[in-house]
Amino acid sequence: MSSASQSANNKEKNPDYQSVNQQVFPSTARRGSNCGELKLQGIKASTLAATYGTPLYIVDEPEVRERARKMREVFESEAERIGTTASVYYASKALLNIAVAQWITEEGLSIDVATGGELQVALAAGVDPARIGLHGNNKSVAEIERAVEAGVGTIVIDSEQEIDRVAEAAKAAGVRQKVRLRVNSGVHASTHDYLATSHEDQKFGLPLKRAPEIVKAMRNHKSLEFIGLHCHIGSQIFATEGFEESARRLLSIYGELAEGGAIAELNLGGGYGIAYTSDEASQVPDIAEVARDITDSVAKACAEFKIPIPKLAFEPGRSITGPAGITLYEVGTTKKVELAGSDSAEESIEESFDTRLYVSVDGGMSDNARPALYGAQYEARLANRRSEAAPALARVVGKHCESGDIVVDRGLLPADICPGDLVAVAATGAYCWSLSSNYNYLPRPPMVAVKDGVSRLIVRGQREEELIAQSITDAETINHTSAD
Repeated sequence: MSSASQSANNKEKNPDYQSVNQQVFPSTARRGSNCGELKLQGIKASTLAATYGTPLYIVDEPEVRERARKMREVFESEAERIGTTASVYYASKALLNIAVAQWITEEGLSIDVATGGELQVALAAGVDPARIGLHGNNKSVAEIERAVEAGVGTIVIDSEQEIDRVAEAAKAAGVRQKVRLRVNSGVHASTHDYLATSHEDQKFGLPLKRAPEIVKAMRNHKSLEFIGLHCHIGSQIFATEGFEESARRLLSIYGELAEGGAIAELNLGGGYGIAYTSDEASQVPDIAEVARDITDSVAKACAEFKIPIPKLAFEPGRSITGPAGITLYEVGTTKKVELAGSDSAEESIEESFDTRLYVSVDGGMSDNARPALYGAQYEARLANRRSEAAPALARVVGKHCESGDIVVDRGLLPADICPGDLVAVAATGAYCWSLSSNYNYLPRPPMVAVKDGVSRLIVRGQREEELIAQSITDAETINHTSAD
């Protein structure tokens, strides 16, 4: 087949390869009516790039707020339906800065933090400490003391050593600290091994079968108030069966735990999946259905075990901020290579291509580590224009000295994409800025919020001079040698 014939054939097979799927991109993302430029909250991609530079994290503020509000409302409504109440904690590790913390709490959610640094951001944002929960498998004594002194609402106990540490900090502060116990239900989520967090052989939590003895040890401290169990089975999960089975297993021992005192709550964590590509869009259930299925399973289990329905708590993160963010890059170089052989993963949608177009952008694994960590897939679109060219099988790659520095492993981009064009990668509002680094001494990009045609900087980007300033050349040397 000639090159021209192949291009025409591919374009006919993939007529929507430049469309903007609003189940993957933010719901306000549109292509303009003139040159087809991508707009977010009515602002052109080229305008944002010219104002703030690239790479650039862009977050749709109304989208974050709407997702947070809906998450709270559906869980509160479904909990009320079965005769209890629910609290929703935003898992701040997904994306945290002062602006995001304020949006989340203004929409009525509480917030989870896992380190002293995340706690400081939440406090700096003016979050009521009583609405903060502290997680972490290795909380330092200093972090625990700081949290107790600040008045955080709950601390999640993740190991036996933490019982005494939290109890002593609470006693010293003259307070009775509410605590949860993180346990592993043994339910294995259908996700990447590094994202599954409730199987037995991993660093988080304690075995469910040991919960009675550990809770007893917690109750021996007058400065601690045990309020319930906590379990998180994993992340990026589409099916609800795992959440339902995990809830049943936890509730199966609530009767025994209640013999030693009242249990107010059951925290079932989060981990609800989002669509990173258009192919995944149909797999994502409506969050109202997720909430209904989980609460129904709780009510059924409580009836089976003849126990009162406890207050419920949930911890979504990615599902709130992930779809609300995109990352904007500028293309630096392109190159076309012949494919060595067929790739079954690609054949299903792009079998007629015999070349791959490598599109190098001005960021990479330093601003999005997920493809390198998890083999995560993303969707990219030419952002500064709509092209009349045929689609090319493309791989968007970064500028780092790693062959695994891939932003989008496979997708379709216009064959005429060229240096200076802008590329938008969808669903980067979670775990991209949070996992970013300075590999190869690339400064971390800025982050802007967009709303109603207005943009504002919410995280300042780094400069090369700041990175260089971290290297010390004139520090006083210290002699540590000594005689035995």
